[in-house]
Amino acid sequence: MADSNVYEDPYRTFLQGDAEKDTKWKYGYPSYEVVNKLFEAERTNVWAPGTIEYEVQGLVKNWEMEVLHKADVNQYRSMDPTKFSVWVNVKSLSTGKPTNGAGGYNGTLQTSLPEKYRIYNPDEETTESSLKIFNSVFNRGFALEILQVYSGPPVIVYKFRHWGYMESPYKGHAATGELIQFICIGIFTLENEKIVKAEFFFDPADVLTGLIKGPELDGSAKGAASSCPFGKLA
Repeated sequence: MADSNVYEDPYRTFLQGDAEKDTKWKYGYPSYEVVNKLFEAERTNVWAPGTIEYEVQGLVKNWEMEVLHKADVNQYRSMDPTKFSVWVNVKSLSTGKPTNGAGGYNGTLQTSLPEKYRIYNPDEETTESSLKIFNSVFNRGFALEILQVYSGPPVIVYKFRHWGYMESPYKGHAATGELIQFICIGIFTLENEKIVKAEFFFDPADVLTGLIKGPELDGSAKGAASSCPFGKLA
């Protein structure tokens, strides 16, 4: 970015530079400055530039950012939107539209549980509302780090950790301030250096059960969300 006042992200190269000068953003230009501080303070590894772990970590962060924040799929640089499909726990989330939230909370938290047992109900939320909810709950964001890379391209198999701290209420349950995290196995299939298939394997309960550990409130905090939902990004 040419503007010296704009935070330049050291981990998401597809946020800045001449290639992004005409990018259409869903919610305005996103900043990951807050969550990057959490990432840098608590990551378990500092991968050296040029290592496969460093490169895969950058690819995952760029892909997640593009799916959540770029409005025009033709401006995606991490994946091929004409071929892309995404699977979570062996279930396909693809609709032919990569911007349907499959890279965000609402896509990855799809469930077949009866509605009365759902801690989070993706049928009642959208990509935008889910981002608003989780950015409120995790005030400092939901950081991501690569733990291990098992194989390199064209099929990249890796393990990563997502974590944050529940510092605001969630749907009537008080904040606990506790760490909430999950470990996930991810697989990216690449063609011509772009992702054409993403697969993820994890237990959603690792995230969701932590959201309701706090005591129930009187209802005043139910569904509480930040008045500026896109300022603190995962």
